[in-house]
Amino acid sequence: MINFNYETDFALKDEDALSKWIVDCIRTEEYSLEEINYIFCDDEYLYKLNIEFLNHDTLTDIISFDYSVGKTIQGDIFISVERVKENATDFKVSFFEELHRVIIHGVLHYCGYKDKTPEDALLMREKENFYLKRLA
Repeated sequence: MINFNYETDFALKDEDALSKWIVDCIRTEEYSLEEINYIFCDDEYLYKLNIEFLNHDTLTDIISFDYSVGKTIQGDIFISVERVKENATDFKVSFFEELHRVIIHGVLHYCGYKDKTPEDALLMREKENFYLKRLA
């Protein structure tokens, strides 16, 4: 089950289509879905989580809490809509392209992909691009 929650003045346009896309990604990666909760919020909300749970004194676009067991995915993904908007401008892409990238980025972490090394980040970006094309 995919749940979309809003802690800021924002709402997705087509939750059903996005849910199907996310589930397709999970199945393609040979995982199963228990539950993912997406929480869309502002910078302040996500900053507080970053300090409290990760001890990071920085703004970020996404924080994911992974409760998965084996190949069954479960977790909470917090996304700062403000940060996504700013990043879209910085990267010269549409807001929705950047938002979809961040949405699937969290899922890919649950599927075992990392992004701390240059090699891992490159593979993560390739996977993001692969799934973004499947959404279009």
